[in-house]
Amino acid sequence: MAPDDVGAEAAGLAELGFGAYKVKVGSAGLARDREVIHALRDAVGPDADLAIDYNQTLPAPEAIRRIRALADEHLLWVEEPTRADDAVGHARIRAAVSAPIQLGESWWGVDEMTASLRAGAGDHAMLDVARIGGVTGWLRAAPLAHAAGLPVSSHFWPEVSAALLTVTPSAFLLEYLDVAAGVLASPARVVDGAVVQPDEPGSGVAWDEDAVDDHRA
Repeated sequence: MAPDDVGAEAAGLAELGFGAYKVKVGSAGLARDREVIHALRDAVGPDADLAIDYNQTLPAPEAIRRIRALADEHLLWVEEPTRADDAVGHARIRAAVSAPIQLGESWWGVDEMTASLRAGAGDHAMLDVARIGGVTGWLRAAPLAHAAGLPVSSHFWPEVSAALLTVTPSAFLLEYLDVAAGVLASPARVVDGAVVQPDEPGSGVAWDEDAVDDHRA
């Protein structure tokens, strides 16, 4: 995202009361990364926690160089700086920088998660319910993260992830991304920076069938 776009979108989200924000960087050089970070901070204020996501775009040596250069930004975490399947590379980056490394959205099942944990590849775990193996996979993964001392945050699917985080021992942050809101009868509802759990049993997800039909057409 361009810095101006980052600022405009973040300013709108800030009205929901969030205390932490994440932005994707890495589309250009280090100077652009910093420009985007500053645009985000200007929009949400100095007290909010900021995280960045390189989305697997950097070779490990370049990731180390950039993350070290951004040490003065005091980032909450740096997400997937290099290829998601490169546990050794992430461990190398983690050992060389002071910012916490966030991994996990690309773990396809508990076996991939275990390989990352054994390599000491990250400081945080981010579980994607659709990739980790559904509810069963999440419930297998959460104790592993807790035993390794890793805070667990969610990736996508806030309506389902909110419920799963409530039974996750080291739950940290819910990622709020309302991409499915247009086809849901009751999208995730945010009050004072937190998603409010619905009272319905199960996942609480129900389709807005009219909206689904419109998109199908």
